[in-house]
This record gives sequence, C-alpha cells and structure tokens, in this order.
Amino acid sequence: MKKYILVGLLFVFFGSTAQETLLHCGKLIDTKNGKVLANKTLVVSGSKIVRMEDGFSTPKQHDKLIDLKNKTVLPGLIDMHVHIEGETNPNRYLEKFTLNEADVAFNAAEIANRTLMAGFTTVRDLGGSGVNVALRDAIAKGKIPGPRIFAAEKAIATTGGHADPTNGYRHDLMGDPGPNEGVINGVDDARKAVRQRYKRGADWIKITATGGVMSMSKNGQNPQFSQEELDEIVKTAKEYGMQVAAHAHGIEGMKRAIKAGVLTIEHGSLMDKETALLMKQYGTYLVPTMSAGRYVAEMAKIEGYYPEMVVTKILEIDAKLRETFAMVKKEGVNIAFGTDAGVFPHGENAKEFRYMVESGWSPMFSLQAATITNAKLLDRENELGQLAPGFIADIVAVESDPTQDIKTMENVVFVMKEGVVYKQQ
Repeated sequence: MKKYILVGLLFVFFGSTAQETLLHCGKLIDTKNGKVLANKTLVVSGSKIVRMEDGFSTPKQHDKLIDLKNKTVLPGLIDMHVHIEGETNPNRYLEKFTLNEADVAFNAAEIANRTLMAGFTTVRDLGGSGVNVALRDAIAKGKIPGPRIFAAEKAIATTGGHADPTNGYRHDLMGDPGPNEGVINGVDDARKAVRQRYKRGADWIKITATGGVMSMSKNGQNPQFSQEELDEIVKTAKEYGMQVAAHAHGIEGMKRAIKAGVLTIEHGSLMDKETALLMKQYGTYLVPTMSAGRYVAEMAKIEGYYPEMVVTKILEIDAKLRETFAMVKKEGVNIAFGTDAGVFPHGENAKEFRYMVESGWSPMFSLQAATITNAKLLDRENELGQLAPGFIADIVAVESDPTQDIKTMENVVFVMKEGVVYKQQ
C-alpha cells in the first residue's frame, strides 16, 4: 500500500512541476475571429498550446518565459504551393542533367530550413522527384529542421504536357515515360499514375491540367487532359484518401478540372468570369501564386535567364494577371495562400501577403488565407492555423501589426514549431 501511495505522490509532484513555456504577446492575431488582441499570454506544454490568459502571467519557478511584448504574434504560416527540391537560377534547365539525387536532397534540406526561418511551419509541396517525400519524413522524425510537409511526390502530366519530365530533351533522350514517371494517356494510365503516387507515399495528387509557363513546351495554356482522364484521377485519388491540386492557366483546362472535383486550382492566370462562377459552384479554391508571376516577369527582362520559348509565355501570361485577379476578387472566389516558391527564391514566401493586399484583399484576409483557410484545406483545422488551446504550438512573431503594415510579414523574428523554438532575436 505504501508503494502505491509513494507512486501517486510522485505522479502528483512531477505532474504539478512539468515545465511550461509562457509567451508574453503584445499583440496576437486571432485568425478565427479576424481580430487583433492585446496583452495576452500563450502557455505551451510539450508540442501544444494549453491555454491563453489575459495580461502577462507570472511564470512559476520552473517555467520558461519568452518576451514578445513588443511583437505581434501569429499562428505558424502555411504555404499551399512550394517546390522544395530546388529553386530558380540561370542553370535550372541544366540541373536535371548535372545534379544527383543526393545533391537535390542536400539542397532541399537547406531550403526547408530557410522556409521554416521565414515563418512557414507547414507547406504543401506540389511536385518533385520523390525527394520531397523523404524530406517530409526526415523532418517529421526530427532529423533535420524544416516545415511540416504535405507532399505530392511527382506531378501527373500527359505526354508532352507541362510536367512531362522529358520536355526539351534531345529525341534520343526522351524515351516514352508512362504512369510510373507520372505521364498518362488514357483512363487506365490515369488510375495507375495516382496509385503509383500513393505507393510512393504522396499526401496529395498534383496534375498539370493545362500547359505551363516554365516548361520547355510551346503552349502555356492549352487543356492537356480529357474530361474522362481528369474524372478518373480525382475519383481514384479520393478512393485513396487524397485530394487533387490542378496547375492551370487556360480556361478550358480549368473548367474540366473544376468539374472533375479538384480541390484547388493553382495560378488561374487567364480565368474568366464564367470559370470563376464555376469555382464558386463547386467550392473550388484558387491559389493565386502572385509571387511567382511577379518574379518571372522581372527576370524575363534579363537576357538569357530563361529560354526564349519561356520568355514568350511569361510575357503573354503577365499581360493578363492583374486583370484576372481583380475579377477574381470582385466575384468572391475562394482563395488559399500559396506562392510557387522555387520559381522564385525560397524564404521570400511572405511577399505574397503584400501582393494580395495590393490586389485588393485586406491584410486580415491574407493572414487568414495562410492560416485557417489552408489548415481547413489540409484537413488539419483542429490542429493548425489558430493560437488556441489544443492546437499545435506553431507560433511566429513579427515586429509590428501586419493589419496596419503588411510588409512586416517579410521579417519574421520568432519561430516556434511544435513547441520548439527555432528562431528568436
């Protein structure tokens, strides 16, 4: 009996003295209610937020205190469109021939850390070689620092489509990639390609519903799947517990993808009002990736940075972007936050907030898009995107109130992920 009493007393003692981390927050963004709160204390235990208290609570002797009284505190940010295996440079089109898988992996590890330091504690990686899946697992196991990754593994394309990995090769190097490599022709191929992505550990399916800007194929907007192929991709993905993201610039490809039931349209550059209304009807979300569009338009002015075929497509798309996003804003299309980081330098993801505000969305809307909206799309709305009891302790801070100065999001000064501090000035 004495033994059980002693064990009970020890349990009470250690339970009552478990260390907590108190964060004194001068301002705090309540993403659920769209409000800026003042003078709050967040209490973190382990990997979770356990409570929020009014004022600046006094820590117990064994607690840790983090002073953010002069900062604005937000939930960890979520970017729904990154390519974490690499990034833009003048030799990008040669790297597929010069880099080994190990090179890609080491580059991706550095990029992951840079992304986390920018305040993005969660990302959706939309297409790579499969290194993105291994990186996801390494981060989840605590082997290296980085954001939580939802990976699409290799994007699915049609022969010659935007994500055909052999576009631009010499004829003798092209071969005939199929579903294993993410290239399909027909319904059976579509089903097999999705299952292959599942087999390799994908969380999401990414398709290239239309031509693209950065690939070595001449058309940047034509539809590249039949309706039957798209229907099968979405149907099979859902059977395997996955959602589908569709890269799309042109109208017809967007319409087919929306009708098939994809959850997100990436880019949407040439969208018209009819397509916008179709998105609202089907509950589809647009991920505008304005950062990528702004960056490539600037870099296209540098002779030789991109191949001439790519420059032509960049200029064609850029001429329509501002008009498109003004219409999208007016029509009230569902918006998620995503940047296409990799097309521009990783770590600059937060510029998207500024571009969204410049396009007419409010600062709070843009912050909610990168938190509660994206958490919902990732089916993690009860874990991510809010600073509330029971949520994962993904917490970031900036110097000033982003609802008054959205550019402050481009200088994140504090990063905590799952209760662990990775960055603190």
